[in-house]
Amino acid sequence: MAAAIPAGGWPPVPPILKTRRPPMLISVTAVFLFTAMLVWGQTNNVAVTNHPAEIAEAPAGEVAGPAGQSRARVPALEAIRADCIQKRRMVCGRILQVLPEGLVVESGYLDLLQRPLGRSWLVTGTVLAGRTPNLVEGKEPGAVCAGLVFLTDYPKSRRTKPKPFDYVILTGYPAGQYTYTPVGTLQRTVRRFSASLSAAVSLNYLAGTNAAPARAAGVK
Repeated sequence: MAAAIPAGGWPPVPPILKTRRPPMLISVTAVFLFTAMLVWGQTNNVAVTNHPAEIAEAPAGEVAGPAGQSRARVPALEAIRADCIQKRRMVCGRILQVLPEGLVVESGYLDLLQRPLGRSWLVTGTVLAGRTPNLVEGKEPGAVCAGLVFLTDYPKSRRTKPKPFDYVILTGYPAGQYTYTPVGTLQRTVRRFSASLSAAVSLNYLAGTNAAPARAAGVK
């Protein structure tokens, strides 16, 4: 039996019932807003944490990060990369010191480039090899490096850990200079090479940006 309609009609529906959304719709809206905020935060983090090494990995003309800042860096980074490639050297020699930042190497052991020794970047110190006497370092890309150098960013793993008097065979890219302490308080400054092209570009780029304020202060 149908209910009788009151003489004055049904009372008006409260406004809160008219505007009330189903619980499911509210949940979907909340998830959408949370996802949008998360994506926005990740995008900003990527822009802030860009590093010259990451920029150097990008193809020519393509750099991650804010467009205005990145485009200004591209010519400088490309010039540094080209210079590193042109001046790369073959570091092949005996490890004299293992430091947290890298290896002090006496380079110029041409015997290490002969097979089968040249198949691995690290050769045990039990191998008989000697420094080539009167070796003159060439200027062409990939020339054998002669003399004491500091090598950083070499391959690292649990199974291959370089030790003093082991031998190393790696292509190194110029990355400025490095000062170390061979004994006591005696300090020595040698050329620094990086086994990673992107790391070398980063080191040279940072050295240039840090030197610019110093030069400006000197002018004043």
